[in-house]
Parts: sequence; C-alpha cells; structure tokens
Amino acid sequence: MKRKLLILSVLAICIATLAAGTLAYFTSEGKAHNVITTGGVEIAVQEWADMEKTKPFENLTGVMPNAAVTKIAEVKNTGASDAWIRVKVEKNIQLQGEGTPDTGLVELTLNTADWTEKDGYYYYSKPLKPGEVTAPIFTAVTFKPDMGNEYQNATATVDVSAQAVQTANNGDTVMDAKGWPNS
Repeated sequence: MKRKLLILSVLAICIATLAAGTLAYFTSEGKAHNVITTGGVEIAVQEWADMEKTKPFENLTGVMPNAAVTKIAEVKNTGASDAWIRVKVEKNIQLQGEGTPDTGLVELTLNTADWTEKDGYYYYSKPLKPGEVTAPIFTAVTFKPDMGNEYQNATATVDVSAQAVQTANNGDTVMDAKGWPNS
C-alpha cells in the first residue's frame, strides 16, 4: 500500500511538473523614445557704411573735426525664436600724445523712437522675429568741431554689443524681460 501511495505521489508530481511547464503567458513590451529640442536665441550685429545698406562698415582714416560718418548699426535675429534685444554702445578715443580724451566730442545720431536707454543699455521696443532686423540704433557718427590739435591722429572707436533673450514666457515688454546675460 505504501508503495502504491509512493508511486501515485511520484506520478502526481510528474504530471504537475509537466502541466506547469506547458502553461504559457502572452506578454508584450513597449518603449517610446521622444526627442524634445529646446528653442534657441541667436543674433548678429550688422554695421553699414551707406543708407542703402549695401556696403558693410569698415575702419576709416583721415576723418576731420566737424565731419559726419555714416555708420548704421542694427541687430538681426538669426535664430529660430522671437527675441527681446538690448544693445550697449561704448565710445573710446586713443590720443597719440598727452591729455585726457573727451568721448563727448564723438556724437552718435541715436534712434530714440525705437530704442529706450536705461542703465547703460538701449532696449529695442518690439520683439524681434526670426529673420527680422531692428531699426538702426544709430545712423551716423559725428566728430565735433571742438576737437583740438591733441586729437590729431587719434583713434576713435564705437563698439556695439548686443544681447538677446527669449520673448516666450518672458514678460510683456522688453523692460519686463528677465535673464539678460551678465545682469
């Protein structure tokens, strides 16, 4: 009897093992790979030597007091996103001899209709769309007639540095915008 019970037990275990081995489950796996790229803001400063904007501005020599030089400075949005623009304009004079130069003798014809000065920067009043160009920040540089002999062979520079930040979710006006570089 014990032997029959042992054989039945072994047989039951074998049948259970075979039955478990033949069970199958339907399974499935899935994976999604999504790429999300952030937008970017890119700009370029453009300077022109003529009102038609066909000649890029290059260094000039031989400019005399009481002369006006056409120099049109503007900013182009070369990126893919709308941007707020601000510009810093710095004048400098290097004398050949002794003395302290007066940068006030170099005057810029500034565009105050489209640009607002605040904290040493000029802010463009409208958002700039991709491919668009600002109205000029200035169109001419004038050397005042008060320049004396100490300004002979002097070098005057006008540097234009532009910065941009996104308009999306960044204020209703350029003055409300946040995230300016170096601020």
